[in-house]
Amino acid sequence: MELSQELLDRLLAESLRARDLAHAPYSKYRVGVAILDEQGRIHVGANMENASFPQGWCAEPSALTAMIMAGGKRAVAALVTGPGPDIITPCGGCRQKLREFSVPEELVIIAGDPGGIRQRWTLAELLPLSFGPDHLKF
Repeated sequence: MELSQELLDRLLAESLRARDLAHAPYSKYRVGVAILDEQGRIHVGANMENASFPQGWCAEPSALTAMIMAGGKRAVAALVTGPGPDIITPCGGCRQKLREFSVPEELVIIAGDPGGIRQRWTLAELLPLSFGPDHLKF
């Protein structure tokens, strides 16, 4: 999917806004994400840490939940922002969660930070030979 510069700017702004709202009192590593659905709507999420560390929540599932609750069915782009300067991508578990609601060859994953957009891939590039819903059709 071709994303206009205006849409990329909106995704980046929304991801950074979500990042500012992250609950990261322990690691201080705030992550935000803005997911574009098949209807052209943007859904945001942020990481939410918990004192019981395994109970924390990444930004991507938060945004995917918002997308599903709003009636979205498929993610077509996800712009993830961290603090920089290192490039951030979705963790392995989040890549699998994104796989559930996308076409891996079409979902664009974009890395950004307060300095702007840094890099982009498809989900298929970040999660090659993935297992997904199509494997469970008998």
